[in-house]
Amino acid sequence: MLTNNIVLKSFLRQKSEDKMKCKLQSILKEKNELFKSMSKNYNDNFNFKKVKNICKKKSIRLIGMGGSILGSKAIFSFLREKVKKKFYFIDNLQNIKDGPKKENFTNLIISKSGNTLETITNANILIKNNNKNIVITENKMSYLFKLANQLKAEMIHHNNFIGGRYSVLSEVGMLPAKLMGLDPGKFRQFDNLIKNKRFLNILVQNTNSILSFIKKKKFNSVILNYDPKAHYLFDWYQQLVAESLGKKGKGILPIISTMPKDNHSVMQLYLDGFKKNFFTFFYFKEKQSIKMNEIIFKQKIATENVFKFKNIPFRSFEIKQRNEKTLGELFCYFILETILLGRALNVNPFDQPSVELIKKETNKLFSQRKLQKNI
Repeated sequence: MLTNNIVLKSFLRQKSEDKMKCKLQSILKEKNELFKSMSKNYNDNFNFKKVKNICKKKSIRLIGMGGSILGSKAIFSFLREKVKKKFYFIDNLQNIKDGPKKENFTNLIISKSGNTLETITNANILIKNNNKNIVITENKMSYLFKLANQLKAEMIHHNNFIGGRYSVLSEVGMLPAKLMGLDPGKFRQFDNLIKNKRFLNILVQNTNSILSFIKKKKFNSVILNYDPKAHYLFDWYQQLVAESLGKKGKGILPIISTMPKDNHSVMQLYLDGFKKNFFTFFYFKEKQSIKMNEIIFKQKIATENVFKFKNIPFRSFEIKQRNEKTLGELFCYFILETILLGRALNVNPFDQPSVELIKKETNKLFSQRKLQKNI
């Protein structure tokens, strides 16, 4: 048991975990703003009552990219049955879905830098005069900062010490959670988890195992997901792991596999192909469709049995309760595992230097176009 809500059957134990334990202890002693946002004592940069008064509408549209929106999508999907409002997520430039044209939206526009090109583009296309608007961005001059002032939007400051992919338990994820009718306090489980020796021991064991896989050139973290409502949770996980660890020629490639559908496509490769993968099973037993759940569960167990027979490394999460606390525990677990792996690999898990190169190159191309028009 990882917690009372989550059963985790860990990877097989590897050699000494002492170094990993020391790294974890060192990380937890740091006065990190990120850990503060995961704590129940974190002070959000917004007034819940004030926000509630301007967001009584039942149609809310979130506009953002990457870490600014993936956490909210994960929350909405995982806890969909608790949410009574309509939420639309705009997180790409293709196939923008504006919802019903006559709908009077509340727009929540999120960009840490305030200059994310895709977010700005979508905001300019979608925002109408009759919309209510809330902007989450850093407290500094930027395009989005200026736009918020022009729209007379409610401005909420993004904590500049918390990177987008780590921001799910800060204002970036918890304001949308509040608007969904969920309780932000129940998501923030960091204080309880770091006092739980069982949780910490399992965290160290699994992180140490993943490090050993990397040393054996097993770089693919394949998620065998049997829970459709967790799909966006693993989109969030994919960004978290890839962007945090993919540096200095190192890293892990997270691959999301939809089960049991993928038994009939890529499973043959997983079982008999190249041996560069390690696997995470993820399962939640829904209350409805008992017969369907029984089939899916037996397929999962059968797959695990075959993996054991073939000595393929895997671990298995089984979720007991679908609620804010469980999802908060999962967020905390994967964040800590990623940071700990970053330290073990000697890479900075908090920056993204090469992604910034693409942003600079894109801006350069737009600048060249402007010059050509002026000539």
